[in-house]
Amino acid sequence: MGIALIFLHVIIGKAEMRISVIGPVYPYRGGIAHYTTALINAMQQLGHTVQTISFQRQYPGWLYPGKSDKDPSQYSSTFSAEFVLDPLNPITWQHAISKIIEFAPQLVVVQWWTTFWAPAYGIISCSLKRQGLKVIYLVHNVLPHESRRIDIPLASWAFSTVDTYLVQTDLERQRLIGVKPNAKIAVHPHPVYEPLHEPTCTKTEAREKLGLSLQAPIILFFGLVRTYKGLHVLIESLSLLKQHDLNPQLIVAGEIWGREDYVQHVQDLNLVSQVKFDNRYIPDELVPLYFNAADLFVAPYLNATQSGAVKLALGYGLPVIMTKAVATDPDMYENPNIKIIPVNDPAALAETIHLWLAGIWRPKPVGKSDNNWNSLVEEIIRATAPA
Repeated sequence: MGIALIFLHVIIGKAEMRISVIGPVYPYRGGIAHYTTALINAMQQLGHTVQTISFQRQYPGWLYPGKSDKDPSQYSSTFSAEFVLDPLNPITWQHAISKIIEFAPQLVVVQWWTTFWAPAYGIISCSLKRQGLKVIYLVHNVLPHESRRIDIPLASWAFSTVDTYLVQTDLERQRLIGVKPNAKIAVHPHPVYEPLHEPTCTKTEAREKLGLSLQAPIILFFGLVRTYKGLHVLIESLSLLKQHDLNPQLIVAGEIWGREDYVQHVQDLNLVSQVKFDNRYIPDELVPLYFNAADLFVAPYLNATQSGAVKLALGYGLPVIMTKAVATDPDMYENPNIKIIPVNDPAALAETIHLWLAGIWRPKPVGKSDNNWNSLVEEIIRATAPA
């Protein structure tokens, strides 16, 4: 390692910084909120002083078809947050700008995942840069999974206010270049989540509490169910396996948008005895029950950029079958705990589940990944360091 790199490592790894982070945290629910929390915790553990700017309101009710965007978990945050922003109230945008300027951060990290926030984020970022502050967008999705014609102009406008970005896949890097060709882009994979809580029961006890079979192999599909996540493909693969007298159980744990369609699909394929729907947002304290009860995690996504649920499954040590759409980290292809299959291919999924059931694919524990939250923080700071 050269002297310059050693010096940069010392600066990044040891120097304390003042950092403002804009994004959802508890009591808002979902993957981005968990991600923001994990990121801020890592920043604080590295000695940085963090200001968290979150939301008075995340979405208006008419835009969010779920039951609620609030997290029912009995959660105690390890940091304080200022719930300032409302996406439809520009007065709150200025309030957030004032709070950040008063905090005088050396870096502002903005969580980007939806163009709905483009007007607010664009105004805030532009104002902060005029004050001489460094701003980086941490991009989860350049465009929404179910994008509309207006999304590209909204993203282009918001991105015009910021030069530096961190994305988590090479595919998303290419998407960002398509929207902003001259962007300065760093790439760091989505870190693996540590288990949210330590397991407090055995596999048998977890299955008993969830009303699951004690003997059958159990597949877990976890998280908010939307069309792009491909649950219908997994259901069809179970039907193919059933034709060969293979009957693994499936538990679908998470709020389901369009539940009636999936229930009907299961009924039409005569899979009612094999599929259990737990149609609700799963509180953090109950998450270990599902991952401890399961034997296999399946992510049959039709399109995606990365998956927090997959990273959580890997954190719990479950073997994972996923499509190429979500296999965004190069090291996933080398991980013996992961099988990667084509998108929208029930037969390929059924065949891979069969390999697992037959013991032909034998997942084995792997060492702890270096793909962690501390290295993400270091990459964010490195990306914004002077050239």
